[in-house]
Amino acid sequence: MSAFDLVIRNARAVTAADQFDTDIGISGGRIVALGRQLAAGSQEIDAAGRYVTPGGIDAHCHFDQPTGDGSVMADDFVSGTRSAACGGTTTVIPFACQQKGQSLRAAVEDYHRRAAGKALIDYAFHMIVTDPTPQVLEEELPALIAEGLSSFKIYMTYDALKLDDRQMLETLAVARREGAMAMIHAENADCISWLTSKLIAAGHTAPRFHASSRPMLVEREATHRAISLAELVDVPVLIVHVSGREAMEQIRWAQGNGLRVYAETCPQYLFLSAEDLGCDDDFHGAKCICSPPPRDKANQTLIWEGLENGVFQVFSSDHAPFRFDGPDGKRVHGENASFDKIANGIPGVETRLALLWSEGVLAGRIEPQTFVELTATNPAKIYGLYPRKGSIAIGADADLVIWQEGDHVVSNAALHHNVDYTPYEGMRLRAWLALTLSRGEVVWDGQTPLAGAGRGEFLACERPRPALRRRRQEELAL
Repeated sequence: MSAFDLVIRNARAVTAADQFDTDIGISGGRIVALGRQLAAGSQEIDAAGRYVTPGGIDAHCHFDQPTGDGSVMADDFVSGTRSAACGGTTTVIPFACQQKGQSLRAAVEDYHRRAAGKALIDYAFHMIVTDPTPQVLEEELPALIAEGLSSFKIYMTYDALKLDDRQMLETLAVARREGAMAMIHAENADCISWLTSKLIAAGHTAPRFHASSRPMLVEREATHRAISLAELVDVPVLIVHVSGREAMEQIRWAQGNGLRVYAETCPQYLFLSAEDLGCDDDFHGAKCICSPPPRDKANQTLIWEGLENGVFQVFSSDHAPFRFDGPDGKRVHGENASFDKIANGIPGVETRLALLWSEGVLAGRIEPQTFVELTATNPAKIYGLYPRKGSIAIGADADLVIWQEGDHVVSNAALHHNVDYTPYEGMRLRAWLALTLSRGEVVWDGQTPLAGAGRGEFLACERPRPALRRRRQEELAL
């Protein structure tokens, strides 16, 4: 009888703290041994000195989420999690979005129905709170947090989603009391609305004017205000999809002054720029519309620096899958709709890890340990999944990625999402995923997705330690 279900031999394992050469013994879907010359397994994989990292956690992605404007997300929990697995992600945390007038409980129950029997890999949920009624704040939100949905997102823009400052304060107060992590989409809605109306009145409707309607100052102001509101309530917050210098400066100030402000950025702010939104008569720029928009190329360097020096704790895809062609994606409001009517978001769940590994680690911009922090360990800690997820450690789930170095060209034809384009088409990378394991099972063998729909498990999240409020000095003295 074999000592292990599976042994990965000769791995160059990377955690958030270390690199070390080891065999990895797996039984019952968990890592049970690390060491050299482990006993035989029923199955064996030779990593041959290649890097092995924890399976990625994509803590910001959108699958099968209602939109309210007639557009339809192209990826459900089958295609979305299949694409994630083929890109080395073994846990996803998409969003159960409350519609205004709907109970938060009903939104979560609907999202469970959408996911049931479909996911190929493990998943948890964030909530999106858009209608913080007394029932939501006093009953539903605390109960759902206790049931394992220990994080939620609030918006400062989009009419169908945004909260005003008073509503934000009331919702953040629940996060403080219940020990939940609050995520904030920080853009100033009134500034965007005013600029949009001026641009359209002047006939500036092409996709490239999306960036003009959302200059960095609208992100800067909202980020400052979000931090101020969190400081007033005395609650940790995470600012999502930070795009550039001005918002980074607000976050760096808060972190330097002892506030527990965490930050996330995404591949589009490293690899895309405002130039990718096209020119006046080029609707193809719609493929790169997301919010906040990609900035100028100088900001790409600043985002890289923020990943290296600790401004950012999380690197997510913000995968928002809308097809370019067809009636219910980017063109839902017409073949040449104005920028404010184009479905907002870009795909990226499958390309996220390879982009950062290739152009971050292998290009010498960040250390392998930093890669693991940003893509696995920190998301697991911040969202209440650690130590089950996010590391290579005895007792952790055997969620692992084996890397294959070598020239790789990104092509949408080779990806596994249900979107008809990738904004990274033609990029030449230094590596790709050779193998993805989810709980000890190979779900991607470098050529073919192998997992069946429904094998993924829903994960109830613990209250994350980074979200717990610190006791004030006067409390400690009592």
